[in-house]
Amino acid sequence: MKIEDIEEIQSFDNNNFVHPWEYMKEVGQNKRMFAEKAQGIYLFDENGQKLIDGPGGMWCVQIGYGRPEMANAISDQILKVPYYSPWNMSSSPSAILANKIADLTPGDLNNVFFTTCGSTAVDSAIRFVHFYNNVLGRNKKKKIISREKSYHGSTYLSATMCGKDRDKDWMDTAKELVHFLPDVNPSRRQKNVSIDDFLEEKVNDLEKAILSLGEENVGGFIAEPILASGGVIVPPKGYHQRCLEVCRKYDVLYISDEVVTAFGRLGHWFASKDVFGIEPDIITCAKGLTSGYVPMGACIISDRIFQKISGDGSQDATFSNGFTYSGHPVSSAAALKNFEIIENEGLMEHVREISPYFQQRIKDLRRLPLVGDTRGVGLVGCVECQIVDPESEDALEMDIEMSSLIDKNCQSMGLIVRPLWNMCVFSPPLVINKNQIDDMFNILEKGILKTTEDLIREGLWKG
Repeated sequence: MKIEDIEEIQSFDNNNFVHPWEYMKEVGQNKRMFAEKAQGIYLFDENGQKLIDGPGGMWCVQIGYGRPEMANAISDQILKVPYYSPWNMSSSPSAILANKIADLTPGDLNNVFFTTCGSTAVDSAIRFVHFYNNVLGRNKKKKIISREKSYHGSTYLSATMCGKDRDKDWMDTAKELVHFLPDVNPSRRQKNVSIDDFLEEKVNDLEKAILSLGEENVGGFIAEPILASGGVIVPPKGYHQRCLEVCRKYDVLYISDEVVTAFGRLGHWFASKDVFGIEPDIITCAKGLTSGYVPMGACIISDRIFQKISGDGSQDATFSNGFTYSGHPVSSAAALKNFEIIENEGLMEHVREISPYFQQRIKDLRRLPLVGDTRGVGLVGCVECQIVDPESEDALEMDIEMSSLIDKNCQSMGLIVRPLWNMCVFSPPLVINKNQIDDMFNILEKGILKTTEDLIREGLWKG
């Protein structure tokens, strides 16, 4: 592609393409990297530079880029049946995929409602909780309990469930439908509080909230197994099991938001049971479902609750929620091929084998003066940098400046990072090998050190 072509296309991008989370002050002035080619764990920009994709797209490119098997499965299905109406008919790939997912989920989560992405999966889960309680005649049991630092999507209902304040400063949400629990990040606990005491405190937060709101008003509790976009926050061991017990005690439905953690990110098909020891009432998923090759999500509902409001218990109700592209046959075919690749190449086993090395490389970065904390599990991790008190007035401005420098410095050396304010998060394709992990974190270390020098030179940090 010629330079002048790229310049023209960049003008199209600035003048016509409104990106997610668009920073309105800089509309029309951005010069974004263009992903023009991809292979394995690498992206190639408009200049042909090869870059490691540290975030794995948006936590989603499990099998890596450029898989001809996926291209063939997608094109074959397009030629067979590119679309059908899920309102009044079905298609073999959709039904087979639903059955496959039901086989992989823990316990009795056998009812698969297909959506277009993670946001619509969460939106559908919340709508189902409301529908469920309406059918049972419990019309007040609608409040959802969520957590600070959580991220669940950007539709109106899913955004309502998000506990990331910076993302909602200018957007309206249905505040009356949600209650947030305090931060569950163990590294934020007071120095004199043991991890066991912190666990008790966090579980008590949930029970106190239910009692304060009234159990007759609380319909569900939504929790990511790890708070991904909140900074890869891993709650203390036993947290999810204890919270599930509290939910069962007060007849509150437990929604496990596995949009990030499902399909191998932690070395298992689903993390709820295999990593955190729970069988929730509802699981939401997306991202790794198709490895990002085409859009798709799902809301998976347990027999325990589904059977209470179907058949003789249905009150002749209709769950009037759905999408033009629910169970899309091309997306279903892509997901099935994605599962086949994951199984045939032993990617679950690979993730479990290589994760300790990945986590050790992250932990080693704590020796850098700019790094305040590192954390993670499986093939997902966070490097948190800190130059000012996070509660100070200029924290946001400083975080943006620092993250911009880290992003720029790493990209110049061949690594894409995804700065979340003062945090660099990583979720590379599951096919990454040990040498590539070294390459990734070697570049990150150099990028952080270069940023440290830049901040000192500009008088933004004394070191």
